[in-house]
Amino acid sequence: MEEKKYMNPYLAGVLLGLLLIATIYITGRGLGASGAVKSFTVGIMETVAPEHTSNQTFYKEYSGDHAGSPLMNWLVFEVVGVFIGAFLSGLISNRLNLKLEYGPRSKPKIRIVGALLGGLLFGFGAQLGRGCTSGSALSGMAVLSTGGLITMMAIFGGAYLFAYFFRKFWI
Repeated sequence: MEEKKYMNPYLAGVLLGLLLIATIYITGRGLGASGAVKSFTVGIMETVAPEHTSNQTFYKEYSGDHAGSPLMNWLVFEVVGVFIGAFLSGLISNRLNLKLEYGPRSKPKIRIVGALLGGLLFGFGAQLGRGCTSGSALSGMAVLSTGGLITMMAIFGGAYLFAYFFRKFWI
């Protein structure tokens, strides 16, 4: 079996840092994905239930940031670019496949339910934390924010804690 080549992690980190600096310089804001989900949700809600949307504070506040459609928010284009970039990266490095991976003590249903539940919890946490990990931790640390540092420590600390309890599914 052919060994899959990945980008050097140090080079990837430097490139991500340069992208973050460029994003802050150009937009005045850091990177983040949860804002794109909000924009998409607001756009759908304005189409499906415009009266409901106009009466809710959340939608009003979020819609006010955009000239025209919330789908024109630059974060929506950022996330679309992430999907396109991931697809092209997988295609170029011959790692593009639709395979469900799970550990020897797990089953496909457990993996799918776990991924969906984890995604829902992540989305809920992003709402409570007023941003996702890339916005809170990565962008926060880039501007030397104490909150960004605390968020990054909480993310890695939580990951190590949960990994201890859930590792039995993978080894």
